[in-house]
Amino acid sequence: MRALIRCSLLFAVLPLVYGCALPYYWQAASGHLDLLRKRTPIETVLEDPSQPPDVKQALRRVVDMRAFAVDQLGLPDNRSYRSYVDLDRSYVVWNVVAAEEFAVDPMQWCFPMVGCVSYRGYFSIDAAQAFAASLSERGFDTYVAGATAYSTLGYFADPVLNTMLAGGEHYIAGILFHELAHQKFYLRGDSDLNEAFATAVAQHGTAQWLAVNGSEQAVAAYRNRLQRQADFTVLAAAQRERLQAIYATDTADEAKRDAKQAAFAHMREEYEQLKLSWGGVTDYDNWFARPLNNAQLASVATYRRWLPGLIWYIDQHGLSSLYAQMTEIEDMSDDARDALLRSWLEAAQTTSTVARL
Repeated sequence: MRALIRCSLLFAVLPLVYGCALPYYWQAASGHLDLLRKRTPIETVLEDPSQPPDVKQALRRVVDMRAFAVDQLGLPDNRSYRSYVDLDRSYVVWNVVAAEEFAVDPMQWCFPMVGCVSYRGYFSIDAAQAFAASLSERGFDTYVAGATAYSTLGYFADPVLNTMLAGGEHYIAGILFHELAHQKFYLRGDSDLNEAFATAVAQHGTAQWLAVNGSEQAVAAYRNRLQRQADFTVLAAAQRERLQAIYATDTADEAKRDAKQAAFAHMREEYEQLKLSWGGVTDYDNWFARPLNNAQLASVATYRRWLPGLIWYIDQHGLSSLYAQMTEIEDMSDDARDALLRSWLEAAQTTSTVARL
């Protein structure tokens, strides 16, 4: 499930250190500064005979991918991703998502500079789990997920992390393009649009990268992966609608709880059928391995709500046109922005957004 949890925004883990909740801000600031102190220029890593060959090979690809991102995708050419840090762990931060017991929308946390976001990040899994437990005690559904990268939106020189190199070529390209896309566009307080934009740019960019630098088999495998992601998104959206209908009923809480659990049990059954259509591929087994709840479902919506429409727009008009549209969107009212994004989403529903790859 790394595609849905791989990234975070620095300012969800590192707001400016003032106001209340100083212990939270302190762990974020100290965690980020510790990471910055460990940066080594990629050129130095490549010249170091003690570095593992697979790390060097991956970093050489990152250098090429970064140049591709600038030259072919119009993404920022700045200080980011020119250095490397080995964290000696699988995730850089752990994000906490929460939702009310009878609601499908995630809880929001608001910070300076970036506005409100739908998750809160920690550099320690123990701290993340402790915060999630405190929310659970208050009756919230919670979900803790590791992230393999985060973005500072260009305010700092973000390094390449060992956690970003854990997957294959499509994964490395996707996460690099995703993080650079956050630096290209970020709308304060709109997690759904920010994540969908970065994901759409990353998917388009990865497909283009593989078309030039990968094999036919790699392109086909990536196309199949995107189709499975789209299938899962449809499954999650249907579950969201079922739960919304349940929570809107004028029934006792206990009846709603029973209906909620029955709906999640039904979702598991649907997933097993979906896996059969995939030939037994287990991409989302880890996601279903834990007890399902509203917060976990909300984490999918944050990345996927507007995604099909944005991919459709890229298909029809290209990346440069999308970037221009994003500049206009920044000045729109919330209602006007939602209406435009919904029109793209409706157009996408009549078009295959995966077959193009």
